[in-house]
Amino acid sequence: MPGMEPASRYDELRRQEALSPKVLYAIDATSAPDSPVHDLGELTTVAVAAVNAGSGHVLNVSHVIFPNGAITLVLILAESHLSIHTWPEEDLIAIDLFSCGAIDGAAVIDRLVADLRLKSVTVRQVPRG
Repeated sequence: MPGMEPASRYDELRRQEALSPKVLYAIDATSAPDSPVHDLGELTTVAVAAVNAGSGHVLNVSHVIFPNGAITLVLILAESHLSIHTWPEEDLIAIDLFSCGAIDGAAVIDRLVADLRLKSVTVRQVPRG
């Protein structure tokens, strides 16, 4: 997948971020009828682009599609992780971005909200560590 890099490339970044603030961004939202949240390919493209917009680095991508069409997508980042969970029967999207240091969490979230065409968005920031 374009944008994915080996973790070993980020040894120094991880050392520098070890003492930096760590924040969990927990986002709950619903989607517009034309949202790409139910298309794995588009959802993945949007998620990777959002991480790039926040100056993050995608190391790996994994997903599961459930029988009801729900998707769990996880991006492993040099700066931690981004997970997106969809519940089509409830029109619910839950996004967790755990960030360490250099990544701009607000930029990632802004891009996700815009490109996924999310509605009724609630964002909570939880300091960790």
